[in-house]
Formats: sequence, structure tokens, C-alpha cells
Amino acid sequence: MALAIRVLWTVRKSCIGKLHPLPNSQHFFYCKHSNSNSNPLLLKLLQVPNSRIKTTLDHEVSSFQSSQLSWEFIVTSLSPSSSQKARLVLEWILEKLLKENEKDHNLFSELIFLCEKLKNVPLGMRVFTSMEAIGVKPTSLVFNSLISACLSSHDIVTAYSLFEIMESSESYKPDFHTYNIFISAFSKSGNVDAMLAWYSAKKAAGLGSDLQMFESLVSGCVNSRNFEIADRIFEEMMISEIIPSVSILESMLKGLCKQKSLGRAEEFFKFVLDAGWEINENMAEELVALYHEKGQVEKMEELLETITKPCPVSTVVLSRIHCGIIRMYAMLDRLDDVEFAVGRMLKQGLSFTSADDVEKVICSYFRREAYDRLDIFLECLKSCYVLTKSTYDLLVSGYRRASLHEKVDSVMENMNSEGLA
Repeated sequence: MALAIRVLWTVRKSCIGKLHPLPNSQHFFYCKHSNSNSNPLLLKLLQVPNSRIKTTLDHEVSSFQSSQLSWEFIVTSLSPSSSQKARLVLEWILEKLLKENEKDHNLFSELIFLCEKLKNVPLGMRVFTSMEAIGVKPTSLVFNSLISACLSSHDIVTAYSLFEIMESSESYKPDFHTYNIFISAFSKSGNVDAMLAWYSAKKAAGLGSDLQMFESLVSGCVNSRNFEIADRIFEEMMISEIIPSVSILESMLKGLCKQKSLGRAEEFFKFVLDAGWEINENMAEELVALYHEKGQVEKMEELLETITKPCPVSTVVLSRIHCGIIRMYAMLDRLDDVEFAVGRMLKQGLSFTSADDVEKVICSYFRREAYDRLDIFLECLKSCYVLTKSTYDLLVSGYRRASLHEKVDSVMENMNSEGLA
């Protein structure tokens, strides 16, 4: 097998100019996350030259397997500024595994996974051949890690070749996750034909469907505007009695909004509500944006009534809908409706979620020269919303244009007290 992999790697170099789960969260690679400020080893690795990376690790990491370090965190933290240091850390880990004659194939699989993080296929291949050299037999999990590393580096030729090796083997056949890795990779790259071909191949192999696979399929179709296929796949998922994730629901609603199909988007939104599934803020924003584009504020009022009765949603989603209604009324300069909608929102213990929405309301007051009403609006906000600098700047410029110098002075004084001047 080692010879086959070496030949494969040679062929790969002549031809070309993540989905795998963590096998055991207790392994040293993924023990504990922390930030760089509280990770002494990471700070030292960032400070020392490349030539001292391995000696620093030898000195600092006395007990390799029992270490509470998160190697994934260290490697990914090093890679943005120094991919060379990150590579040296992975080489040190491999050398440790070989020196200690480690026989746990999961550890090699996880090391290959870290090679994927760095998009370093050559090092991944080296880990694989080193593992075999000490008598550790590969498994489907190890091959999946290597395939994932190849696909993350856009090395499709090697990924296909590894899959063919798995197919011809007896002990590490392609499994459930192998196909998911290919489906996910082609979903992300936008190659819908290849994605669907791997989906068909997975079904032909007699391997069942799962949520992760459907997430890749639906998002891949929607992002590439293959909406009819996305609908069909969603129906297949429902027939399979797999409950859709928030990611899938978000993708489906995004697709309907991209098609400017307000009626179908509303119907889908209500379908999700009736099923008791989660609605997140991105879904609310997608639908609100479509309502705005269609100029359907009354429809938004109907939606608000719907979501506050049978199936409560999160306060964030409710705030998004409320703010969407207020924003549209403000853009239409319907101040009576603005004030009613703001009062309704505040009575429910909600508030504005962005400075942009507040500023659109303020602009409406300025356009209508309703300065006294603006004062009341700002007074209402004091208990639940902190004005940003951009909002203060808007107030200053608006009052100056209206030659309301006392109000300008008052706003400037408030800015100073908030440290925003």
C-alpha cells in the first residue's frame, strides 16, 4: 500500500502543474480551546524563530498524549502569519508519533486533518506513508482525512485516485462519509453536476441519506441558482423523514427570495413556523428585504401578527420584523405609522437592532420638519438604545441645516458626555 501511495503521489505531481467527523474528541489534537493571550505555548511559538520551533516544543511539551493543548487551535493560529511555523509544528507531531511508535490510526487521521487545515497535501501524504511504514494499517477514516485534505487544496486528481484505491480494497472501502466529503467539496465549489453525480453514486452504493449530505446538496443548488433541483432534494429529504436543519431552511428561503417569489417565500416561512422549526435572524432578514423590494408593508404587518400568535420565535427575529416594518414606514414618511410601530415594539420589550434603522426614522422626521416629534422619539430611545456616533453626526447635520443651533449644542454636549465627540 505504501508503494501504491508513493506511485499515486508521483502521478499526481506529473498531472497537476471536511467534512469528516473527529473520531475521538478526547485525543490530544482537540482537547481544549483557548485564545492566544492565555496560551503560553502559542505565544512562545509566535516569538521564536523557525529554527527553534521544534526545540521549543520538545522543551515545553513533556507529556505528549496527556497534554491538554489544542493542537488544532495552535496550528490554525500560527498559519495566518506563519504557515512555515504551522508546518513545523505538524512535522514535530509526526516525529513524536513515529518516535513513540504510536499505533493509534485515529491520531494519524487527525494529523492529516490538520494538514488539510494548512492545505498541505504533501505533508498529508507523508503522514500516510509514515504511518504505514511503522505497521499501522490504514482505515476508511484515514483515507477520508487524506481525501478531504486533497479536495480542500483543489487536488481532485489525487482525491479521485485515493477513492479508487479504497474501492479496490477489502478493509477500507468507501463509506458513508467518503461520499459526503466529495458532495460537500463540489457543493462549495459550485459544481452542481459533480455534486449530484456523487449523490447518485452514494445511493447506488446502498449508503443512506443524512442531514449533513442534504445541507451540502441544498446549499449547493441554491447558491448556483438551481432552484428546481433544490426543491426536489428538499422533497426527498422530507420523504426520508429527516428533519431539516436551520441551515437547510435558510438556504431554501434564500432561494425563494432570490426568485422574487414573495407568495412562495411567505408560504415556506409559515410552513416552518407551523412545523415548530427554528427561524433565525438571517431568514427574517431575507424575507424582510423581499417585502421591502416589493413595497409590501401591509404584508409585513400580517406576518408580524402571524408569528406572535401560534408559534413564538426568538426576540432577535421579532426585532428584525418590527424594525423592517418601521424602516419601511420611515422610508414612506408615514410618521403616524412609524410612531405606532415603534411604540408597539418598545412595549414588547424589544428595541432597534441597527443604527441604520434608527437613522432612517430620524431622516423621516427631518424631511417632514417634525422636530418636536423627533425629540419625543429620541426620549423614548434613551432607556433601551444607545446612539452611535454616526447617529449623533446625523442629528448634528440635520439640526444645522434647519438652523436649530440650540439643538446642535445639545447634541454635541451629549456626544461629549458619551465620549464620541
